[in-house]
Amino acid sequence: MKKIILSTLVLGMACLGAEAQNSTQLEARYGHSSTNSPYSQYGLGTMGDQSGSASRGMNGLGIAYSEHNVVNNLNPASYSNIDSLSFIFDVGVSGQLTNFKEGGDRLNARSASFEHAIAGFRLAPHLGMSLGMLPYSNVGYNYTTTERINSSSGYTTYYRGTGGIHEAYLGMGWQPFKGVAFGVNGGYLWGSYDRSVVNSYTESSANTLSKYYSATVHSYKLDFGLQLTAKMSKKDKVTLGLTYGYGHKIGGKPSCEVISNNAETSVADTTSYPRQGNLQLEVPHTFGAGLMWNHSGKVKIGADYQLEKWADVELPEYGTVDGVTDYRLRTGLLKDRQKFTLGTEICPDETSRRYLNRVRFRAGVSYATPYLLINGYEGPKEYSATIGFGLPIMNGWNNRSILNISAQWVRQDSKMFITENTFRINIALTFNEGWFAKWKVE
Repeated sequence: MKKIILSTLVLGMACLGAEAQNSTQLEARYGHSSTNSPYSQYGLGTMGDQSGSASRGMNGLGIAYSEHNVVNNLNPASYSNIDSLSFIFDVGVSGQLTNFKEGGDRLNARSASFEHAIAGFRLAPHLGMSLGMLPYSNVGYNYTTTERINSSSGYTTYYRGTGGIHEAYLGMGWQPFKGVAFGVNGGYLWGSYDRSVVNSYTESSANTLSKYYSATVHSYKLDFGLQLTAKMSKKDKVTLGLTYGYGHKIGGKPSCEVISNNAETSVADTTSYPRQGNLQLEVPHTFGAGLMWNHSGKVKIGADYQLEKWADVELPEYGTVDGVTDYRLRTGLLKDRQKFTLGTEICPDETSRRYLNRVRFRAGVSYATPYLLINGYEGPKEYSATIGFGLPIMNGWNNRSILNISAQWVRQDSKMFITENTFRINIALTFNEGWFAKWKVE
């Protein structure tokens, strides 16, 4: 129990360090934060990859994934399979380089960020528990556009955004019958974002118009999971995984402040929105299904499908409707997002004395449909691929911990808007300690 409490405190300190890390990233033209994407100015920002280190090596595959030495938070039902003698702690960071392309212009931006800190252990036979902290969304961009009104005048628009939402969760997974497991994650969402759009005119007599958007979130999150495993032969088994994330209002009190300032008269006129009532942000209902074939624990091949019901989500938007200007909730700004993932993990023999036989080789590919609607046009499609390795750490006192390294390519492809190519390196350490063994001889 003392070790569990100690690890919980360590996990908490890692979470606090992660939150501080998100505000000290390298700055580039397109942003500074754990993301550098101008697409993070829409919705809740760029959605974070919430998978652990093993799933990251398979490009986020995990709905039907269940292993005795891995904490798979993508489906809480998998906690029931955690080894009875282990306490598993998984912490990871990443560094990325993003290339932006718009017309004939290109630009590179770099960033680094904390990715996850999760832990898991068994409470009782067929009953496992996990806790952790993950990024839910990130906002980070900083760019300008210039327009000419005539030959002698024009204006420049400055776009800037920072912040993000974090998630801390506590989950349990139970296997009441052989081959049947279910689980639940109860999470807490917190964080904030600040966005601004500032128009500056070349003529000093023209007013500068500034719009500042902000929100602060404190809410809950619920995710449920089910895994059904059938043995096909002595060496083969197939697992079906199902997940559901509850969609609901998360508050945030999003607000908009519009300031019109005249440089010549030094007169500023400020209007705050919404004029009455409180607006709320929202997370969507999410559904997932996965299938994984496992051959002797050596070869695993799986496929996942995820559906996020963003089309039903209301977002606040500043504008004029029927002659009335306000900051109000609107639907039709997003589309349902579908994601398809294929992945594999190969480990010749995790108990072998030969080091190479214990190495885990992972790979995965994904495709996600656009879910942003920008000025009536579809946002970018997403293509991604990952290759990764799980390298055993073997020494005199521990031979079960793993160094997980993966390289990922993500392409946000749009003919109407900016195209992004991101190359990311994920590095994570999975500590696997035998804490619950009872020694007969000391």
